[in-house]
Amino acid sequence: MLKNKIYLVTLLALVTVMPWNATAFNRGDHIAAKISGHILSNQIEDLLAASLTAVTAGQFDQAIQSLDKLISIAPNFKLAHLVKGDLLMARAQRFQGFGSPSPNSEDVSGYREEARKRLERHFAKDLSNQIPSAVWQLDDNQPYVFIVDAEQSRLFVYRNENNAPKYVTDFYITIGKNGSEKKSQGDKRTPLGVYFTQTQLKQKLADMYGDAAYPLSYPNEWDQHQGKTGNGIWLHGTPSDTYSRPPQSSDGCIVLSNQDLKTLSPILQQGNIPVIVAKNAEWSKEDNASKEKESLINSIEKWRSDWEAQATDHYLAHYANAFFSDGMNLKQWADYKRKIQASKPNVDIKLTNISAFNYPNIGQKMVVVTFDQSFRSNALNNKMRKRQYWILENQSWKIIYEGSA
Repeated sequence: MLKNKIYLVTLLALVTVMPWNATAFNRGDHIAAKISGHILSNQIEDLLAASLTAVTAGQFDQAIQSLDKLISIAPNFKLAHLVKGDLLMARAQRFQGFGSPSPNSEDVSGYREEARKRLERHFAKDLSNQIPSAVWQLDDNQPYVFIVDAEQSRLFVYRNENNAPKYVTDFYITIGKNGSEKKSQGDKRTPLGVYFTQTQLKQKLADMYGDAAYPLSYPNEWDQHQGKTGNGIWLHGTPSDTYSRPPQSSDGCIVLSNQDLKTLSPILQQGNIPVIVAKNAEWSKEDNASKEKESLINSIEKWRSDWEAQATDHYLAHYANAFFSDGMNLKQWADYKRKIQASKPNVDIKLTNISAFNYPNIGQKMVVVTFDQSFRSNALNNKMRKRQYWILENQSWKIIYEGSA
């Protein structure tokens, strides 16, 4: 019997991943009220962890009780059924391997990985006082921001408090069958980058997409410039007979359980929620990028003031050598702007609702900046939402892309 118990936990690949005497990170029931509805994810993961912890203590009956409660909450949770089946076989001394009743070893491997991902998060550090490195500034029209960590299989929800992110909760997610770093149509990978949600798709969807689907803005401006192809990257739910899917089993979309998607629906229905998808997202207790952010905000203001002053040479000096916009390179952009500003018209330019997100996993410092721009002159009175990508070039912030948002 002892051999069976040890074999079960070894096959789940959990003993070497985290200390079983660790104190689980408790996200707390109060979190549910911060969004709306009831968040069952935490309870489900607590019960899964409790069952497997009981196995290591030789408490099979207690483990099965935890799983029975879990299954009563989420009757279509396939991972829970697999673990319970293994426990019953182990207790009967007939256990052969995790998910041994299943004829599909690839599926078993996926659910074993799901167990590991969920338990890693269950025993992970408290992020409630941690700042996501990618979020430099939120604007007043962005009440929430999502951080998706492709390696952790996790979506983290942050609320906007005085233009800074405040941790709310997080959810298990599934990404593409071939992992992250999408490059081409049909590669079954999830893209990495800074994206924004669109409103819920209204057409009737196949059951595989779950209760709802929210498209992401892939490919974004940077993706297109890099020659990346493909589309139809959604945030969506699970089939009606499935609580959750293994960590890498979508065609590139980000998949949550239908219950978790329902919990997030009041946020998602607003549209235009920033979603930063990273490989190994980073956090810190302090705002380590404060000096860089201050430098960037000062550069944005200097760009605005040089433009308003119609100081063309100074204004164009803010653009990177590799600048691109609507088919124009830096030389074409400069020629266009010099022609417009040749008469030195009197203009008034104001920027409001500025947000800034550090772009992940590209090997250089680049920040996506979005703002409301008000432009007024004798000939034009225009308001628009604008997006710029700023990079560090020779230790100075420069604009590498500019266009409407």
